[in-house]
Amino acid sequence: MKFSKAKSAPLSAIQEARAAEILGRVRRMEVRTNRLVNDALAGRYASVFKGRGMDFDRVRNYVPGDDVRTIDWNVTARTGEAHVKLFTEERELTILLLIDISGSSDYGSVDCSKRELAAEAAGVIAASAIRNRDKVGLILFSEAVELYIPPGKGRLHIMRLIREALFFQPEKKGTNIVKALDFANQVLHRKSVMFLVSDFNVGTRFAEQMKTLGTKLQVASRRHDLIAVSVTDPREETLPDVGRVFIEDAETGEVVELDTSSSKVRDAYHQQARSRREGIALKIRSLGIDFLECVNGENWMPSLMNFFSNRRQRSG
Repeated sequence: MKFSKAKSAPLSAIQEARAAEILGRVRRMEVRTNRLVNDALAGRYASVFKGRGMDFDRVRNYVPGDDVRTIDWNVTARTGEAHVKLFTEERELTILLLIDISGSSDYGSVDCSKRELAAEAAGVIAASAIRNRDKVGLILFSEAVELYIPPGKGRLHIMRLIREALFFQPEKKGTNIVKALDFANQVLHRKSVMFLVSDFNVGTRFAEQMKTLGTKLQVASRRHDLIAVSVTDPREETLPDVGRVFIEDAETGEVVELDTSSSKVRDAYHQQARSRREGIALKIRSLGIDFLECVNGENWMPSLMNFFSNRRQRSG
């Protein structure tokens, strides 16, 4: 796993050009995420994610009109005069983004990949958090935790999170959400808000893998406010009629030959892919965990807005 390092080697001309390209994309995404936050999410984030509660501040003498439920009976008994407790609201939250950057995240049948979609969704959430003076951290994971950036604040911090989410090169290709959740529970020492962003490609043994993952998700949701965000691509559920093709799994390297000219093969593929997607959503929601779906190439902001609205209604 990699952590931040302050020093870096001098860049070549090619690397400088690449860095300029990356910076341009990050800035364009920053502009877009800020616009989305301003236009659609202003006020919604703060009304949904509350602070951790009230912190004890001090005691003072009781005055008529004070709530009798705040009387500190120990101090009152010791001094012989009524005293009340004063509290201050602890507003600041810690937001942790867990983003899946495994091999399957690079797939995209439209203008962007699932990884870019995940980075944009995470950028919107991070920008909303920063505007409310919350701290935001990042975990990038494949079959291992690839990068951890501790929670921080500020525009430059958010730009760095977006840049890493877009361009960090993982060492592994597989997916292990369980390891990411275990690591998150180790580094978070108090209740936080966790956004788990993934395509939930858990392998061929779907039922077995989802059972194990479900247990970990349930543990994490008891300790933290966990929200699952699914990023998918519409092409993943359909096969074009192009004859015999070889399909390679981006994570395992397994190659399968399919005759896409057969309507039965195309229908079976569609049914299996749809069943898998619906099964993931059903399993996660059955655990009492909020589940948000973002589809590549579609406007996912209404889904995010509905998510905030539904949570606000429930909390109200």
